Amino acid sequence: MGVQARRKREKEQRRGQILDAAREVLFHEGMAGTSMNRIAGAAEVSVGTIYVYFQNKEELFAALQEEGLDILDDMVRRAADEGEGPAEKLRLIALAYLRFSRDHQKYFDVYNFFLTAPEVTFPDPLKRRIDTYGERILSHVEGVIRQITAGDSQTVLDPRRCAVVYWSTLHGLLQFRKLRDTILAGRDMRELYTYAVDCLLRSFQCEAASGA
Repeated sequence: MGVQARRKREKEQRRGQILDAAREVLFHEGMAGTSMNRIAGAAEVSVGTIYVYFQNKEELFAALQEEGLDILDDMVRRAADEGEGPAEKLRLIALAYLRFSRDHQKYFDVYNFFLTAPEVTFPDPLKRRIDTYGERILSHVEGVIRQITAGDSQTVLDPRRCAVVYWSTLHGLLQFRKLRDTILAGRDMRELYTYAVDCLLRSFQCEAASGA
């Protein structure tokens, strides 16, 4: 391996080390209690080293979200491209999100942390940048739902509204996994998750048909 390639690999490893430390501190201290000094201590690097990679802690946490949302976007896009029709595609998208929450739990936890925060965490430019990822993911869902009404100019189905309801339902159910030993005791979470998807599909199909 050449010197340049080695330095690039070391730089990527250091960046990953900083992001891992930031995630750990965030979950223990919350956004308000997280500082660059705390992150530097957890990453075992100097504060100056962090500033080589990130301008501030908001930029750092935005990078954490973007890395995870990139993975999720790719998984949802692939799911939307598969399947024989919109119903199967939407089921595959739901399963892709379920896999993401399990196989990439750290990224899912970061996404959920900021999504459920009571106040907006990021300044407007950063928030808009992060929101473009959410828009992309939602557009995959919206595009599939639009296929339900393809060729029907009289339909009352609103694909955007349905996409928002669909995604928020999936996310809400994933949060309910925390209740598996209480409210959901004895329930198969995956079965409940797919049941909710089927209920939404029937609702969308009925709404689309009502305008015909």
